[in-house]
Amino acid sequence: MRDHTHGEHGAADSLPEIWTGRATNRAQWLLAVAGAACMALGIELAVDSVWTSGIAPLVMSVVGCIAAGLLMLYGTLAFVHVAVKVDKDCLEVRCGHMGLPRRRIPLSHVVGADFAPRVTPRQWGGWGYRWRPEKGTAVVVRRGEGVVLSLGDGRKFTVTVDNAEAAVRIIRDRLRLAGTAA
Repeated sequence: MRDHTHGEHGAADSLPEIWTGRATNRAQWLLAVAGAACMALGIELAVDSVWTSGIAPLVMSVVGCIAAGLLMLYGTLAFVHVAVKVDKDCLEVRCGHMGLPRRRIPLSHVVGADFAPRVTPRQWGGWGYRWRPEKGTAVVVRRGEGVVLSLGDGRKFTVTVDNAEAAVRIIRDRLRLAGTAA
């Protein structure tokens, strides 16, 4: 579990300038290995295969294996971990090693933040960037705690992250400060 706060560490009522958290799913590395194996099979078929039934089945097999491998690799590597950052203006979510997909939600669009003690891929139909009409949008990289934002347009956004309670506390404090400043 990682919870990093940067900024002033003075008075008890001061907020950190930036809160960062992460969540990781090491089990998804197994799917990445399976994706690499599919790609390797496609390459092996292209290089060493003697198909007696013609070129079309060979091309379809090679392209199919490589495409499936690439999809599995991207789908797993993009959602092996998530990084969440809360600063004075927004919540930012970056997925995977390249930080894509990425979502920035201005805190001015947030009307509430709640702690979810148990978010599961099953609730959202799997891992990754998910949308369900009755629940909103989510970034789910593992089962466990998460942050649920209520947005001003009535939608919800959920993200799994370690130490989600700290993120919720900071977001609520920022919303209270913004409310008193207006």
